[in-house]
Amino acid sequence: MTTLQNKLAQARAQGRAALIGYLPAGFPDVESSIKVVRAMVEGGCDVIEVGLPYSDPMMDGPTIQRAADAALAAGTTTDDVFRVVEATAETGAAAVVMSYWNPIERYGVERFAGNLAKAGGAGVITPDLIPEEAQEWIAASDTADLDRIFLVAPSSTDRRLELTTRACSGFVYAASLMGVTGTRTQVAGTAAELVRRTREATRESGLPICVGLGISSGAQAAEVAAYADGVIVGAGFCQRVLDAPDLETGLIAVTSFAEELAAGVRSR
Repeated sequence: MTTLQNKLAQARAQGRAALIGYLPAGFPDVESSIKVVRAMVEGGCDVIEVGLPYSDPMMDGPTIQRAADAALAAGTTTDDVFRVVEATAETGAAAVVMSYWNPIERYGVERFAGNLAKAGGAGVITPDLIPEEAQEWIAASDTADLDRIFLVAPSSTDRRLELTTRACSGFVYAASLMGVTGTRTQVAGTAAELVRRTREATRESGLPICVGLGISSGAQAAEVAAYADGVIVGAGFCQRVLDAPDLETGLIAVTSFAEELAAGVRSR
């Protein structure tokens, strides 16, 4: 089992959902992003999605775009992402990378998989890669023993759900709504139905289903934890760093937010 699979299994054994936090590597700079990740884990995150900052995101809303832009302006490279992954793995949390396909392809697919595994990474979330076009990635991730996490959405047909979940390992990323990342006042009404439909497709495998997009409070985390195996939060962490007058204040806010979310996923 990968570290990711172990973390999700441990949360399930404890009768709760896992807490998955996202942060772009290099935001606001590489060393500071490592400190933010440590604060997230200290507050209760089981898994960290280390974002590979990219100039042309399709799924990211304005908050994560601002964070990624800051990381790019600070000169963050793909090798820096692996540094953050290594530091994340050292905390005991599972480390996965979330990246659009173009940076992986440009870096070299086999090289990327090998270096990620060497850094202690457990897998990769690829929001703009579909299984039918992922043969090279499937081969490279198999060789490196990395989990492959593809996305499903409310628009996914039953056939698409079956095809996508068969290609996944670690977990299935259920995008709760048709839109971009960002905090929202309430969880999308489509989330629970999407999880229900995805469970039909994963009935035999029992693959965990984790929900992201729009979760911004402990109460919302608790709501999603009632039917999902994992709760994914990204913009809320980025916003607290963006709003802070200095890094130390931001770290306190991040830890407190993680604690609120961790309490939420344990309340089901």
